[in-house]
Order: sequence, then C-alpha cells, then structure tokens
Amino acid sequence: MYAQRISAVPARAEYSGRSLYQEPGQQARGQVTAVGAPQKVSPGKTLFAEGDEAENVFEVARGMLRLCKLLADGRRQITGFLTAGHILGLADQDAYLYTAEAITEVTVYRYSRTRFERMLDEVPGFAKRLLGMTSNELCAAQDQMLLLGRKSATEKLASFLLLLAKRQDDDDCNRIQVPMTRADIADYLGLTVETVSRNFTRLRQEEIIALRSTSCVEVLDRDQLEELAANQFSDDF
Repeated sequence: MYAQRISAVPARAEYSGRSLYQEPGQQARGQVTAVGAPQKVSPGKTLFAEGDEAENVFEVARGMLRLCKLLADGRRQITGFLTAGHILGLADQDAYLYTAEAITEVTVYRYSRTRFERMLDEVPGFAKRLLGMTSNELCAAQDQMLLLGRKSATEKLASFLLLLAKRQDDDDCNRIQVPMTRADIADYLGLTVETVSRNFTRLRQEEIIALRSTSCVEVLDRDQLEELAANQFSDDF
C-alpha cells in the first residue's frame, strides 16, 4: 500500500504552514518522518469510518478530505474540510467519532496512535506545535458554528468562499478552488442543494463572483463579498 518513502516527497509541495514538520529542527523532523507511513486515498474513498477502531492518527499532506457524521434520521452533516497540514483521528476514545472521505486525490501520513503519543514526549517542540494546531481547529469549529447560526444563506455562502480563499496556497487569491460538490457545501452550511445553487447564481448575477467552472470561482467584488460575510445577525433566511 505504501509505495514511496516519506523522504521522497518534496516538503514544500506537501505541507502548508500548519504542518507538524515546519517548526521542529532537522533532527526532530527526522524523528517525526521516520514513524510516518504515506498513504494515498482516491477521490470518493473512505480513509476511516465513524465507529472504526481509532488505531492511527493522520496528517493530510496533499488534497482535501471531508469529515462527516450521520444524524439519527439518516441525514449527513459535514463538519469540516481538511487540507494540507491538518491532523485528524485524535479522538480521546477507542473509536473514530466521524467519517473521513477523500474529495480529491489525497496523500496522508499515518502514525500509529502509540508512537504518535510517544513523540509528544520525545520530539522537541512537537507537543507545542500540536497544541497550536489544535487551537486552529477550535477556531475553525467556531467559524462553522457562526456559519450555522444567524446568517442568511447568501451570507453563509460568502463566508464559506472567503474561508476557502484564506486556506488555499495560491498567489491568485481571487480565484477560489471549490473541489467539493454543491451537496457537500449544502451539508456543511446546513442548507439545501437548491439553496446553495440559487445563491451561487445570485452572487453571479450581482457580479460579486464569476463561475469559471463548477470547481473554480473568481471573486469580482471582494469588498462586497466581505461585507456579506461580515453580517453576523441577519434574519433574511
């Protein structure tokens, strides 16, 4: 399954600024990479499912994963989209609390939970870096709570697009890559697919964005998009 050594993967191409490997020194970095096994996940495939035994911790190296849970009535709630540098599988239980699925082709590095926990004690700066990353994840969770709160559908979509723009490692910040489906966006924002599509059309008609393809959005009026996203207390649902 693991066809290549981790050392063969170019670091700049693999990791964003959140990577566990950025801050530790060269010796510490070697200790971390020595215990990680690269694994590729094809689009649409599952890395792990909710309820699976939580034997491993993963770091996303390339691509995008979606995290989702099934509600009691069978509906799906997407709780996050993870890109390079994000850690997943850190549940403080014996089983994973959500399902992780690949949206694009994904490369992750897999660490056995036992060895990962040992690195917290043995690798200089590793625990501090992980704490910082965990704090970022808490901020992301708070962002989603706001998105699901008292914002109109248009404001939710505007906020979502700006969050994607902030994440992507691209010099052209006005071209936003949107690899997930409209259904994924709907399940993340707590909307219907029809509402998501209608509001993409609304933003396009108002010349705030242009839809270059189903997976590429160009921002034409960033000030207006940011103004929509900043409105936290709209009753226009």
